[in-house]
Amino acid sequence: MHAPVLVLKDSLKRESGSRVHHANIQASKAVADIIRTTLGPRSMLKMLLDPQGGIVVTNDGNAILRELDLAHPAAKSMIELSRTQDEEVGDGTTSVIVLAGEMLHVAEAFIDKNYHPTVICRAYNKALEDAISVLDKIAMSIDVNDRATMLGLVKSCIGTKFTSQFGNLIADLAIDATTIVGVDLGQGLREVDIKKYIKVEKVPGGQLEDSRVLKGVMFNKDVVAPGKMRRKIINPRIILLDCPLEYKKGENQTNAELVREEDWALLLKMEEEYIESICMQILKYKPDLVITEKGLSDLACHYFSKAGVSAIRRLRKTDNNRIAKACGATIVNRPDELQESDVGTGAGLFEVKKIGDEFFAFIVDCKDPKACTVLLRGASKDLLNEVERNLQDALSVARNIIKNPKLLPGGGATELTVSAMLKQKSSSIEGIEKWPYEAAAIAFEAIPRTLAQNCGVNVIRTMTALQGKHANGENAWIGIDGNTGDITDMKEQKIWDAYNVKAQTFKTSIEAACMLLRIDDIVSGIKKKQPPGASQSQQPKVETEADADTEQILPD
Repeated sequence: MHAPVLVLKDSLKRESGSRVHHANIQASKAVADIIRTTLGPRSMLKMLLDPQGGIVVTNDGNAILRELDLAHPAAKSMIELSRTQDEEVGDGTTSVIVLAGEMLHVAEAFIDKNYHPTVICRAYNKALEDAISVLDKIAMSIDVNDRATMLGLVKSCIGTKFTSQFGNLIADLAIDATTIVGVDLGQGLREVDIKKYIKVEKVPGGQLEDSRVLKGVMFNKDVVAPGKMRRKIINPRIILLDCPLEYKKGENQTNAELVREEDWALLLKMEEEYIESICMQILKYKPDLVITEKGLSDLACHYFSKAGVSAIRRLRKTDNNRIAKACGATIVNRPDELQESDVGTGAGLFEVKKIGDEFFAFIVDCKDPKACTVLLRGASKDLLNEVERNLQDALSVARNIIKNPKLLPGGGATELTVSAMLKQKSSSIEGIEKWPYEAAAIAFEAIPRTLAQNCGVNVIRTMTALQGKHANGENAWIGIDGNTGDITDMKEQKIWDAYNVKAQTFKTSIEAACMLLRIDDIVSGIKKKQPPGASQSQQPKVETEADADTEQILPD
């Protein structure tokens, strides 16, 4: 008698062995192929339709993959790589996917030959260590204060993007903004917080050339009483508050029973006196501009306008923090705790301007601001969104250089150098790991090869010429000019990459390839949707071993 075996139908689906490896590799290659054409300055654009029916036109790897809705778990994992790269260093989102896809592609031959995935991963990790040491060798240090070098670097990093046709514009904006918000930590280190202290404000209309970095802050607000309050103040004294300037409401519902009519008048008077006392505490410090994150009652507005003070209410907390950094004010939580040192005097001009249909308040010409706003103008919303994505990348590149001022050659030269060095080293490796190690070395050539493909030149001839130049190690800076497809010296062409970006790209792609290779089982616990009207089988079916042997858990 056979012992009964429990088989859970529909709810558990299982794939295993080399079949899974092949499926994962195919899925990863599919993702890499989607964005392969967006690598390099002569890359294609992709038009994406989002679920709301809007369109996005971009060639930014991360922006494209973010919109994709893929079912395969390995493909989802690849998309996650691009997001990590974007958050960590802000550039190289396409390279990381192309490289990871290629690493998995070359591993497929070894899986077919029954190599154990752990052996392949060991060889890949060894290749990664050696690749990083090669990067350290060929890296070149630069002076962060040399604007021309910085400009060349940021320009070459975003030269592959849509806005490269506008010349130095985006690179200039990025360098100006990161220079303003950089904070010295001592020991030659600088911290640049581009998320908190750089605001990108997109205003449709005008020309892209009108975009500029403000030495201060702008936000989409007008003064509370436009007719009575000044809209232009030179050298304003600014007070920033984080409390409402209106009568406090009870925390819970309160019933007050009034017997006499005078009591009602007394109650109202108490409210008025409370607001008046708050306003007088603020007006004691002779401010020109009061900004609060909360509400501001009509009565408080009256006291301020009578004293000739402009007021702005319900400002976002993030904007308030930026104003504090720009004009040197301190955000105060209670008016009775105000001190002279809390008043911001660093701003040169407060002005409310009308741009298009809306009013924008500008606090500009600040002395040594530590926050800024990048004002982007452009013909359409789609154009502005793409410019903003490119600007974020440029800001990240500028931040990376300020943090770690080391350069590597662009145009595929770094990858070719790493590939040539690893090929030489593979001959000294003993045992079975030698072949996957050599395959990893060849996989690095995917980046220059893709660049050559996107330029439209003869790929085989170009790659052979490049490999020949790098094989004897004569010049590590020989690569492809992404615009013309010519083989040139990257130093002369000023095509550079940041060290942080390259190192992060290599680490992320190889580690991800290793992770996907080590998956040998995909167990899905998702129930299949049953067609309406079909009877639901609640109990798992109990079968005998004989039945289980003939059962096909996976369809062919």
